[in-house]
Parts: sequence; structure tokens; C-alpha cells
Amino acid sequence: MINHQATQIMALVRSGKMINIGGRPVLVPNSRQPATGHGRAYSIQLALAFAAIYLIWGSTYLAIRYAVETIPPLVTAGIRHSVAGGILLAWAWARGFRPTRAHWISGFVVGALFFLVGHGTLHWAEQYVGSGLAALLIATEPMFILVLAWSMGQQKISRLSTLGLGLGVVGVALLTGAELTVKGSSVLGLLAVLVGSLAWSAGVVISPKLKLPSDALGRTALPTICGAVMLLAAAGLTGEFQATHWASISLKSLMGLAYLIVFGSVIAFTAYTWLLQRCPPAIVATHTYANPVVAVFLGWLLASEPLTMRVVLASVAILGAIVLIRKGERTAAVKGPEVVPQPAEVQGSEECA
Repeated sequence: MINHQATQIMALVRSGKMINIGGRPVLVPNSRQPATGHGRAYSIQLALAFAAIYLIWGSTYLAIRYAVETIPPLVTAGIRHSVAGGILLAWAWARGFRPTRAHWISGFVVGALFFLVGHGTLHWAEQYVGSGLAALLIATEPMFILVLAWSMGQQKISRLSTLGLGLGVVGVALLTGAELTVKGSSVLGLLAVLVGSLAWSAGVVISPKLKLPSDALGRTALPTICGAVMLLAAAGLTGEFQATHWASISLKSLMGLAYLIVFGSVIAFTAYTWLLQRCPPAIVATHTYANPVVAVFLGWLLASEPLTMRVVLASVAILGAIVLIRKGERTAAVKGPEVVPQPAEVQGSEECA
């Protein structure tokens, strides 16, 4: 039964009915709101929504760097997801969502992969690794997802996807080689980002097998809250709370943390769900290409992070790898069997980034 459901999920991914937004599977609603009022006001709303998912999600890496300058990383991530998850859960609760015991168990599993390991390692690593570099390494998620899905028998790897994986490895090698020559860089930081990317990818692959809520907000809120609890517990066990000098926290760090909560988690999520109702999913998914570029540019412009030719070439290689992998998946879908019907238990659900 589990393998059958996993096959259905992968078929939905290939068909375009399910896409990866911010590294997570998203079921696109069957019925979109009619694109009425294509006037100036609607065009402005559309532009602002795309600016949110392009620029805000791309800028969160720099906000993390600022936040962890004077706030320990696990404390930063724990507070960020506690507040954001609480807002989303309250929103879902007001709409009638009531989580079950199975939902909470699944939320803890996904929360551990997405937030405790995925975001915990990212926040820790940005003490030693530039924000732009971190964003580019996180962009390896589609590569990890493809390999994990293939290893579990959920997906075949086409020639284009194989070429994409090879190109991605070259890009990561270029990035790590360039970073090792930069004063103050950390091999452990680089590895931590890649471990976080792998953990997030594992969460993407196994989440269809878990009993997560079908409610869109609830499906996002529970793993976020559960991940926040584990992050705060980890911060306590590692002594981060005791090591936090609350009076010495800078305004820059406070602003970075507030930006992550308000803009990165709440505003960008709202813009993303609004866009999914009005635009083709492939257009909405283009932010996955834009975010690393925005992160690299902002890191260079605002934080004096190096922008060398090797970083540029590595960026092109990694983004090109994502393009080839996704094109390879579509090619495999055309040659493969027909798409199976959407499972009843996940109909109409969607997930945020």
C-alpha cells in the first residue's frame, strides 16, 4: 500500500499536478480562481506576489546570517519557527482544523528532518559560510530528492537527469573548492549545509507515506511547531540558552529574526498560496531558480561576500543541473505509464515553503 501511494505521488510530481516549492511537494489545487480583473490593480498584485517569493525567499539566507551574528543558531531557528508555526496553527485552528494523534506523530517526523536537521544545520553553518554559498548548496535538494526516490524504487533516472546530477556535482565541487580558499571558511560549515539539504530531501521523499493533515495550513503548521520544539530542546541541551547574552543581542540580529518570521514565513507563504490559485505551477516554481541568484547577489552587495568567477560558474552549473533534472523527469513521465488518479486522502492539499 505504501509503495503504491509513493508511486502515485511520484506520478503527480511528473504530471505537474504536484510540484516542488521550496524543496517540498505541493499539490496544486484542481480548481483555480478565475483570473478576473486583469487590470492595473491585478497586475500590481501579481507583481508583488512574485516579488515576494523571488526576493523574500532569496533574501532569507542573508537574514539568517545577520540573526546568528549575536543570537545562537538553534535559538534563532527555534524562536523563528515557534512564532511562525504558532501563527499558522492559530490560523488553521480558526478555520476549523483539528489535528489528530497521527498528525502530531507525522509532524514530529517531518519536523525533525525539515527543521531540526534541515534548518538547524543551515542556521549553524551560516556562522562560518557565506549566505550566497549556503543558498547555492541548498539548491542541491532536487538532486538529493532524485537519488533518494530512485534508491527507494519510486522514480527512474533518465539520461538527462543523469547529466544533471553530474553537472550538479561539478557545481558543488567548484563551490567547495572556492570556499576552501577563503579566509574564515569552514569545511564543517559546508558539510553541515549539505547534510541539511539531504535531510530536507529525505523529508520530501518520505512525507507522502506519513499521515499528515490534508488541510494546507495544518500540514505546514504541525511540522513547523514540532520542529521548533525540537530546536528549542536542542538549544537547551547544547547550552545555547545559557550562552546567549540577551543584553548584547544587536539590532541587526533582532531585525534579521523578525524579517525571517514576518516576511520569510508568513508573507511569502501567503503570496505563494495566492499565486498557486492563479498561475500555472511551473511559473510559480521558477522561484527555485531565482532564490540562489538573489541570495548570492545580496550577499555580495550587502555583506561583502566574494563573487568570484568560480562562484558564478558553480551557480550556472547547479542551476543548469536543476533544469536538466526536471526536464529529465518530464521526459520520463512522457515515456512512462499513464498518471494514476490522485489519492483521495491528499486531494486538495497543498504545502507551503
